[in-house]
Amino acid sequence: MRYKIFAILAVVLLATASCTPRRKHRGGSLLTPTSSGNPYEVMVVADDSVWNGYVGSSIQRVLDAPLRGLPQDEEMFHRSHISHAHYDNITNLFRNIILINIDKEHTVPKIRLERDVHSTPQLIIKISGPNQREVSMHITEHTKAIQDLLSVEEINRQALDMFDCHNIKFDKKVKEMFGCSLCIPVDLKHIIEGKDFLWATNGAVTGIQGIVIYSLPYVSERMFNKRPYMALRDTIMKANLPGEKPGMYMETNHDFVWTRNIRVQGDFAMEARGLWQMHNDAMGGPFVSHSRVDTINNRVIVVEGFVYAPEKMKRTMIRRLEAALYTLKLPSAEDAKEGEEEEEEEKK
Repeated sequence: MRYKIFAILAVVLLATASCTPRRKHRGGSLLTPTSSGNPYEVMVVADDSVWNGYVGSSIQRVLDAPLRGLPQDEEMFHRSHISHAHYDNITNLFRNIILINIDKEHTVPKIRLERDVHSTPQLIIKISGPNQREVSMHITEHTKAIQDLLSVEEINRQALDMFDCHNIKFDKKVKEMFGCSLCIPVDLKHIIEGKDFLWATNGAVTGIQGIVIYSLPYVSERMFNKRPYMALRDTIMKANLPGEKPGMYMETNHDFVWTRNIRVQGDFAMEARGLWQMHNDAMGGPFVSHSRVDTINNRVIVVEGFVYAPEKMKRTMIRRLEAALYTLKLPSAEDAKEGEEEEEEEKK
């Protein structure tokens, strides 16, 4: 990225990593081997007649649906297919498996989940039914549920990895500035500090991945509507992310932004995803953000990941940054109490 701010690397803080052994499983045997495959890869196990029929078409539509918020169409998942005859002690180690079984013994179509059976981490979605027509309809009816299940599973896995191995320099800076905790990938080593604004990038010229965190005073619930959110984002980014020349700065492409309300660690959050662009420059890419309420300090904390990689596919990059957003831990009542006790001790 040709941001002016990258030219002043003298002020950049070089990050160090905190890496502890990966939590091996969530309920499987300690002897379970590590799963194969990459994040957001799904292997479908189905006989060729099923894969080439109604059921195969239905499950392909589920997995091939485009991920919202990218500048070009990219499928939500990378899929592969094998027949039951090739499902063995090697292929059953895959991280995400959809196992389809058509048999008249199954009176109604069903979807059942299993985790960490042959490897860790692993999700197996078993779909069964008496015939292709009923199973195909059942898959179509549960399209969003299957997509969300696979997405959340991968987000949780990557978030756990970041808890175990993350940029501790950035996390310490987040604690100092915001009283929060945020675990980000270790390769985002270049850290820049602004006023109530902190960001880190991998410092590349292209293939850039960045994460920012900033705070705003809580004014009203309208801050969690799309238009006010975009206006606030534009103001913050213009002040903190200038381009390489005067009059250049990051802004939101208002035509391509989607928002929805979600739950993060049990609390309300607004997710926004869409496209950013550089004002007066031919730069842009996808972003995803979470806006959450810090009730202890009566403010809104926003965390965002963004990508600039014009020559690359961006799904995997933005998804990794999205997982980091879920690691944000806001101040709690217990934290506030501990802070008060520490102040009392210092006075003594």
